[in-house]
Amino acid sequence: MPSVRAERPGAAALLGWLTDPDAPRLCLVTGAPGLLGWLAAHGPRAAGRHRSARALVPLTGRTALGTAWAVADHLGVVATSPGDLVRALATSETGRAARTVLLLPALHAAAEPEAVAALVADLARLGRVRLVVEARPGTPEYALLAQGRVTVVDGAPDAEEAEEPAPETARALFPRTDLSDPSAVCAADPFAVTTSYERDPGDTHGGLRTAWLRAGQALCAARTPADRALALLGVLGDAADPRLRPALAELAAPAPWRVRWNRVAGDVAPPWPGPAAALAAQGGTLLVADLGGTVRLLAAADARPLGRLDHPVTGRVTALAPAPDGTVLLLDERGRLHTVRGREPRAPYLHRLTEAVSTTLSRHPGTALAAIGGSVVVGDRLGSVHAFGLTGLHQAALHSGRVTAVAAVESATPFVCSGGTDGAVRRWTPGKDADPAPLAERRAPVVSLAATETPYGPVLAAAWADGTVELHDVDRRTRLAFRPGPPVRSVAVTDDGALIVGLDEALIRLERPH
Repeated sequence: MPSVRAERPGAAALLGWLTDPDAPRLCLVTGAPGLLGWLAAHGPRAAGRHRSARALVPLTGRTALGTAWAVADHLGVVATSPGDLVRALATSETGRAARTVLLLPALHAAAEPEAVAALVADLARLGRVRLVVEARPGTPEYALLAQGRVTVVDGAPDAEEAEEPAPETARALFPRTDLSDPSAVCAADPFAVTTSYERDPGDTHGGLRTAWLRAGQALCAARTPADRALALLGVLGDAADPRLRPALAELAAPAPWRVRWNRVAGDVAPPWPGPAAALAAQGGTLLVADLGGTVRLLAAADARPLGRLDHPVTGRVTALAPAPDGTVLLLDERGRLHTVRGREPRAPYLHRLTEAVSTTLSRHPGTALAAIGGSVVVGDRLGSVHAFGLTGLHQAALHSGRVTAVAAVESATPFVCSGGTDGAVRRWTPGKDADPAPLAERRAPVVSLAATETPYGPVLAAAWADGTVELHDVDRRTRLAFRPGPPVRSVAVTDDGALIVGLDEALIRLERPH
């Protein structure tokens, strides 16, 4: 096998940096065109116990925002801006960043070299990810990166190796796509579209630009024009050109979802209900808790406002759990239980049950909440799920790390689903052993779960911190996925099997075509 020194100039020094745990988090490569591509091709794409994954992030023609979206995708987080990416990684509960080396070639060819360099510098200072950047000495972006703690690898190529192919023309990088035409935009290179929209801030293109920049991370990751059209439909506001919605719906026809309705920040008819920090469905009504603790009631069929839930919680509501008798249980940000009675009289034994759970959570705060029939289900920070019922308490240690969400299904055989920071969704019937294999799993924390019995059988909705939502047919073991673009905060499932997705700036109802 030929030596790396002979095969690629600078490769030996770069591999030495990769294997040195005390080396700076940032490595600048100069004079070695093609080295980062070679390193990506000859390195592991998935992290192992003793190795890091290598992720190639091309920079040619990309802005700092486009770069942030691409990096976020590789690291299993969602970011709406470069600064948001840094904040997301600083607080992320996934270990993917620490096990990933980002390879960023041709910084000089980026659409915004200095802005991209500033993002790289911020990521390097964060210390949670390692970065290799190909940069040219003497440029402002190189000077910016060289100010910090950095390793420099000079490939010192000979004259032949120093020759680079002629740069792509602006026409090749940014084809003259009609940015007001949804068909052209959905079919074009998404990073080129992003750069073009950012260079043209004065034209909203009928609302298409606003929707694109809101859903951009999902759009850049989507594989088909239909998936891009679907994501755009989910965040398109009612102030957009009225011709856009039917055009996007036609483009999205091959996708596995239909957008029944959406409400976006700024909508007035009907109004947007605010950020959806927590969601629940109760018959034909949706309960939407915002970041301040207000719980609004909407018609599930068309999002018409139906009023507000009068409840005793001060501060944020982290979980909503409607009970079959109309009572609504709420979990506050301190992990304590609160009860809002429904219109129907509540059985005394259910009142005693919730009082007992409330007392328990006042001493041992909960992290997740669900309710069915005569049971209240609670998750905790140690990975255990507790089902408080009329026949006693059942417990199971289901996760490594905090339980982030629970859902319960009232069916012929009632069961509980739970999700945690370990990324796993597990099924459990209280009083029995949990299913040995996860029902679903991703390399990102679970952020929300919802489940219900439908005419088609039990369904489960799960959302992860990487921005992915899945709807599972539990009995058939089938699933459909959706990525809206922004971070997903909550999900709900209606009795007829529709999926409700809650974001900071949008609420979306999705249905499967029949």
